[in-house]
Amino acid sequence: MTDRRRITLIARDPRKVQRDWDFTNPAGNRIVFVDSLAFLPYAVDRAVREADCDVERVVVDNIGTAVQFLEFLSAVPIEFSGDILHINAEGKAFLSSTGRGDGRHLYNLTRDDLAFYLQTNNLTWPEASKNEREAQMATA
Repeated sequence: MTDRRRITLIARDPRKVQRDWDFTNPAGNRIVFVDSLAFLPYAVDRAVREADCDVERVVVDNIGTAVQFLEFLSAVPIEFSGDILHINAEGKAFLSSTGRGDGRHLYNLTRDDLAFYLQTNNLTWPEASKNEREAQMATA
């Protein structure tokens, strides 16, 4: 059986502490990890060209430099309408999304904005759920 959920590509360094990504939500996104920022332009290009690769968003999670992120952002095909989120080591983020007219817009997100975005899009566990899971694991 094939997974028909839309894809969230996450570029991250596997050697660093990871976020609490939510893989269990059947209505959420299929999360695909990429261990190199250099691979992202090819993945996004494929998403634009091929129907079986439906990428809804790209998350650059604490990998690469700000310049590398801007270089990636400038290379994204104009046909790609998904969100592109850059999260830095301090937990701040920039969100690039398409606007109503032409082109992309860039938003500066606070930590609270970032948490809201990730939880609203079913990418991470809400804090209450995380605490409940930890309590259940401790009693098991």
